[in-house]
Amino acid sequence: MAIPLPEFQRREEAVVVSTSTVKPAPIEALSEESGEKSPILIFLLFHKAVLNELDALHRLALAFATGNSVDIQSMFKRYGFLRSIYKHHSVAEDEVIFSALDIRVKNVAKTYSLEHKGESNLFDHLFELLKSYMQDDESFPRELASCTGALQTSISQHMAKEEEQVFPLLIGKFSLEEQASLVWQFLCSIPVNMMAEFLPWLSSFCSPDEYQDMQKCLSKIVPEEKLLLQVIFTWMEGRNGADILGKCHLDSTDGISQSLDSIICPCESSKTGKRKYLEPSNNVSDMDGTHPMNEILLWHNAIKRELNKIAEEARKIQLSGDFSNLSVFNEQLQFIAEVCIFHSIAEDKIIFPAVDGELSFSQEHAEEESQFNEFRCLIERFQIAGAVSTSAVEFYSKLCEHADQIMETIRTHFHNEEVQVLPIVRKNFSFKRQRKLLYQSLCVMPLRLIERVLPWLVGSLTDNEARNFLKNVQLAAPATDAALVTLFSGWACKGHNQGMCLSPNGSGCYVKSFTDIEEDFVRSCCACTSALCMNETCLSVQKDEVKRPVKRNISVSCNNGNASDQSDTADAHKPSCNERPCCVPGLGVNSNNLRLSSLSTAKSLRSMSFSSSAPSLNSSLFVWETDNNLSDIGLAERPIDTIFKFHKAISKDLEYLDVESGKLSDCDETFLRQFIGRFRLLWGLNRAHSNAEDDIVFPALESKEALHNVSHSYTLDHKQEEKLFEDISSGLSELSHLHESLARGHMPENLTGSSTVLSGADDGDFLRKYNELATKLQGMCKSIRVTLDHHNLMEELELLPLFGRYFSVEEQDKLVGRIIGTTGAEVLQSMLPWVTSALTQDEQNKMMDTWKQATKNTMFNEWLDECWKKPSESSLQNEMSETGISHKDNDFQDSLDQSDKMFKPGWKDIFRMNQNELESEIRKVYRDSTLDPRRKAYLVQNLLTSRWIAAQQKLPQAASSEISNDEDVLGCSPSFRDPEKQIFGCKHYIRNCKLRAACCGKLFTCRFCHDKVSDHSMDRKATLEMMCMGCLKIQPIGPICITPSCNGLLMAKYYCNICKFFDDERNVYHCPFCNLCRVGRGLGIDYFHCMTCNCCLGIKLVNHKCLEKGLETNCPICCDFLFTSSATVRALPCGHYMHSACFQAYTCSHYTCPICSKSLGDMAVYFGMLDALLAAEELPEEYRDRCQDVLCNDCDRKGTARFHWLHHKCGYCGSYNTRVIKSETLTSDCSTTHQ
Repeated sequence: MAIPLPEFQRREEAVVVSTSTVKPAPIEALSEESGEKSPILIFLLFHKAVLNELDALHRLALAFATGNSVDIQSMFKRYGFLRSIYKHHSVAEDEVIFSALDIRVKNVAKTYSLEHKGESNLFDHLFELLKSYMQDDESFPRELASCTGALQTSISQHMAKEEEQVFPLLIGKFSLEEQASLVWQFLCSIPVNMMAEFLPWLSSFCSPDEYQDMQKCLSKIVPEEKLLLQVIFTWMEGRNGADILGKCHLDSTDGISQSLDSIICPCESSKTGKRKYLEPSNNVSDMDGTHPMNEILLWHNAIKRELNKIAEEARKIQLSGDFSNLSVFNEQLQFIAEVCIFHSIAEDKIIFPAVDGELSFSQEHAEEESQFNEFRCLIERFQIAGAVSTSAVEFYSKLCEHADQIMETIRTHFHNEEVQVLPIVRKNFSFKRQRKLLYQSLCVMPLRLIERVLPWLVGSLTDNEARNFLKNVQLAAPATDAALVTLFSGWACKGHNQGMCLSPNGSGCYVKSFTDIEEDFVRSCCACTSALCMNETCLSVQKDEVKRPVKRNISVSCNNGNASDQSDTADAHKPSCNERPCCVPGLGVNSNNLRLSSLSTAKSLRSMSFSSSAPSLNSSLFVWETDNNLSDIGLAERPIDTIFKFHKAISKDLEYLDVESGKLSDCDETFLRQFIGRFRLLWGLNRAHSNAEDDIVFPALESKEALHNVSHSYTLDHKQEEKLFEDISSGLSELSHLHESLARGHMPENLTGSSTVLSGADDGDFLRKYNELATKLQGMCKSIRVTLDHHNLMEELELLPLFGRYFSVEEQDKLVGRIIGTTGAEVLQSMLPWVTSALTQDEQNKMMDTWKQATKNTMFNEWLDECWKKPSESSLQNEMSETGISHKDNDFQDSLDQSDKMFKPGWKDIFRMNQNELESEIRKVYRDSTLDPRRKAYLVQNLLTSRWIAAQQKLPQAASSEISNDEDVLGCSPSFRDPEKQIFGCKHYIRNCKLRAACCGKLFTCRFCHDKVSDHSMDRKATLEMMCMGCLKIQPIGPICITPSCNGLLMAKYYCNICKFFDDERNVYHCPFCNLCRVGRGLGIDYFHCMTCNCCLGIKLVNHKCLEKGLETNCPICCDFLFTSSATVRALPCGHYMHSACFQAYTCSHYTCPICSKSLGDMAVYFGMLDALLAAEELPEEYRDRCQDVLCNDCDRKGTARFHWLHHKCGYCGSYNTRVIKSETLTSDCSTTHQ
């Protein structure tokens, strides 16, 4: 579904409560038969929020560009927040949603991941522009509005495609439980600090009903654990939401229900009430004098220990030669790579900016990423090669080399940080500030990774170090993060002393599972309806309103005790908290419950590309396996590359529109007309290119089993691009009308003073509207450029390599031929100079060679020569000046001639040849290997008879010169198709002119009228003059009469400058491959040209049986040459042709092709009648046991049939279209045998 452009459809609703962006249709599509909403609904709500925010920013940018006052700093902050939100959403979508979808539906997800890359580039470009902002820069506001509009268009189109293609697939291929699990993994893949801002921001754009739906969705999505629900709903309500929810629980009568703020470690379940937030004090928390920032050393040591283990494991693999556990080794590498990447991001985004704005280790971080990437690639290459690889020894040595190299790089990097950074922090930052930085650094990771990292880190620490670590986390966290800190503490305890609690001050990390407190939780939530309502919508959801999915995870304890057993013995003797195991819920996202590859998940961590030190989107460390699709780009030239060369020409014109659209606000009529002409040319040619892809290229890709679904997204792109072109066209038309109004408004100013005042007022209003519209059009031109450039780039990256792997050169030639065969002559005439103007000379030559190879059986070369040599230079220049295209005519013509150096003599040349020269030309024809035998015979025959033909054509001209003054003999009088209605023409055609035959100089209405009364044929293409039957003046041939008295009278509705053909009655088109005018609406509309058969066929006959040059023969019935025949021709099922009239007469008595003897149609009814006839017929006794050998004309198989005088049935296909090939034999069994 296309998102309407804001330039022409403004939303009247407020941004916060607007529901126009997310349309009702897709939301209804997410409902199951039971009426239960799909968890995917949350993505629709996100789409709505992003689109509303983009729309608001675009309006602000347009207001800024048109001179209105705007709060720039506030607008810049909104840009930054939207960028961060959208990038994290895209990363999590790539990592979780698309990874899962790609397992069940191939060839869909990669396209959308590539689009995320393009959108990331758009954000980067926008922020480069924002950084360059100067108040005195006049071009900045308009450029900002253009870039914002381009970003809005790109993202809205991307989201519309997801709603049309991806979401239905997710709903169809995944159960509700699996959808909930996917969305939960999605949420757990977004960094913690971003989730705390993401959910409340998303809630602010929801209407009351949508907000309630969102609560229900989250209740189904989040696993059935109270602590996890508290974390998520705390984020959803924002920083103040936890207090509201806490009050709700305080009112509960059950001692188990507690405030969110109090759940740090409630081992004593009987205690209730809020825990005071522990502020740091000099005599308690800082008494040991240890700087919290020293925890950086703990991270460094843990990472170095893990890398040492990896290096040792690599050496073990080298010594043993056993790589059976290589996958486990690779997973360990992926884990430590993730830790290092996020550790680097935390330093770059949190610690270094706080310490010193100029301090940076981004180069070291990038080097580490590159080394991890190379290490992973080495392992995967060896896994693909397998154990039989002969490079095992080399692999082992490289494995150890890479491990040692990474270890040394990180050791040096950590040492430099410890020397340069830590002393500054210890000296200048208080303990409280240090703890806050460390806590913020931890929250840079997503929950999914924190659940794995904390046990790993704490497991490498001493008891004292672990307790200090947890103490610093608890002291640094704000009160609203109480549930989150409890979660962190519990996870950390799992990695130490068999899960025993490490919480300081005697508190533990035990939280009851959801099954024990669900009823109290639901009752408590219901009791606090008024406190939790937002816009009169209750946060809580009744238990019977929400069907929770099957439990996806459990509260994890590191000992075998049962949590419920512990609660049942609450009054018994209890050990101290430190002796009890911590029991907190796990996320349940690290298990392969949807068969997601942990390797693909790790490699999908493109998440922090907003940082200069973050992994690049191009990094193969965090990109799925793509089978090295890009490796074959630019190697061997393929025929299909010709189609993708159009992208270069499109890009050139898009650049023109983008740059020149900035001049629309102050331009004259000539520039505006030229700009509109250039735009309409691009629109038409791009539409032809898109139609060729949709109708031919994409179905060819989809026909390969391995490539199903690969092109659907690009088809949706074409629809959206067409909508963009329509919007720009509408805007340009409106701009043109305003320009005309302004031009007319200036005229009366010189006449009278009163009219000048009125005109000035009108001009002011028109000028304001004109400037606003010009600014919008500039943004729309930027949008169409960004959209098409990115679409074309994605096609080249994803689709183009597929042709080299799945299509042979012959298949590609056929595709090129089919594409060209559906392109009309008028389009080709505009397209060829347009494309070649953007190509180098070498690219032009290669393109034309490909086209000529695909059209080798046709008259395409002849059409090119006539098309480009006939028109005068002035007419070509005038035509191209209308569209503003400056192409190299000479270069293009050279590219046509270079591959065709053979001399082609004309009639005048032949007439001047002597006998030896003529024989020499005949020998050249015989030596030409590019000509097929039939073509050679045709040329030789014409050369041998050329002198006589030339002499015969010259004689009438001499005779006509003697009687040139006799107008009646010349036929200088009108002729009528219908004398009563005074309709000019003849019995063959309706037209308003007569042609002057070049051969005899006489005037005839058409060539058939000439040939009927002459002893020679008329070459209509050689006609140079015509006579208008309105004024009876002879003049150069053309579409209109140039005599002033006729006032531009049209000679006919259709005129062909090549065939010199006029027709005022039928739909006619010129086929550039037949180089003839044919009856029909045109190529690609109701006809296409088959390059093998060399004929125009109905568009429904795409899958016909091809016969090379099948139409270049005589009709087998009347012997008229079919290729140039004006009568209707019929294609037979066998691939041969005959006139339709001849077919009707012939089939009255025959049902087989007169050439190959195959049946002309479905003869099942007739053959059934023969079966009945033979069954009723009784042969004489002496013939009953006889059989005859027959050959079936339909299936071309030999077999035997029972003796008969007339009818012999094929035992294979049941056809009676057979012939006897051997006389009868005496046998008792006439069963069919294959020979």
